[in-house]
Amino acid sequence: MSFPNLFEPYPLNAELTLNNRILMAPLTRCMAGPGLVPTDAMAAYYARRAAAGLIISEATIIRQDGQGYPNTPGIFTAEQIQGWQKVTQAVHGKGGKIFLQLWHTGRVAHSHFTGQAVVAPSAIAASGSVPRMRHLQYEVPRALSREEIAQLVEDYAQAAENAREAGFDGIEIHAANGYLLDQFLHHHTNRREDEFGGSPENMSRLLLQVVDAISHRIGAARTALRLSPGAYVNDIQGDERDRQVFDYLLQQLNQRELAYLHLGIFDDSMTFAYLDGQASRYLRRHYQGTLVGVGSYSAERANQAIAAKEFDLIAIGRPFIANPDYVEKVRDGRPLTPYNDAQLASLD
Repeated sequence: MSFPNLFEPYPLNAELTLNNRILMAPLTRCMAGPGLVPTDAMAAYYARRAAAGLIISEATIIRQDGQGYPNTPGIFTAEQIQGWQKVTQAVHGKGGKIFLQLWHTGRVAHSHFTGQAVVAPSAIAASGSVPRMRHLQYEVPRALSREEIAQLVEDYAQAAENAREAGFDGIEIHAANGYLLDQFLHHHTNRREDEFGGSPENMSRLLLQVVDAISHRIGAARTALRLSPGAYVNDIQGDERDRQVFDYLLQQLNQRELAYLHLGIFDDSMTFAYLDGQASRYLRRHYQGTLVGVGSYSAERANQAIAAKEFDLIAIGRPFIANPDYVEKVRDGRPLTPYNDAQLASLD
């Protein structure tokens, strides 16, 4: 076997053991049906990739006003839960495990999809327009009130409970890549002057409340988290003060026995001055639990990084689109089909 470190079983905790260390990264495909309900084609798509140690589903909105892209699935209606049940049954039928990634896009949502006002930590619009629908310019969001923040925490917890009802093995909280929870963690997008802004403790408060509420509802062992300590996407600009926020947040997360922490980045060769280099290395220095690396890694490089203890698991993204049998090909030493954007048009 060329890459033995990738194919060792990995115990996340006493409740969950993965068959190997290769995760399928969350990949937004915009293929949900009417009502944002998962389709039979989506069930077959995920089942074909069930050899991954763990599949992380495409980002899935927790409530209607969280939608920022066309045809992204939800987990807030009975029909959506039933649609996801087909997916989890298909994956489990192939011997796989799957977590649902919980998502609210915050200021990069759009009223075109939701019919509702866009909400965010502060009333600061993102520049640019909606991917796949470039005629839609981003709107100025409304800052969430304290009461709305409390409801948001409950909505995340209910979405996690819905995911378990749908048969998912656990959930991953999407607090990365410039979406709502990540917007609270960066000074560029969080200008609040109440208990949710200004200081590391305050800026971390919402996310920790969401983590605790979900852990209480479904268990910390089935609760995971994705973070982007380096601001780089969705028009969030880095601020050296962000380092203090993430230093504090990671200290707090070390007191919670989550399933894993997953870096949110597209290319882990990127460096950030205020993190003293790569985001993955920053997380490894400060987080004591299971760490998932991601960001344009080859199987060879991932195998080396796991051996060097740079992270414990590797999430693979676009190669899984091009190669439903990615795990089998890597294991057997067969060549991979190169990814290209045309492959986004179908759920093969």
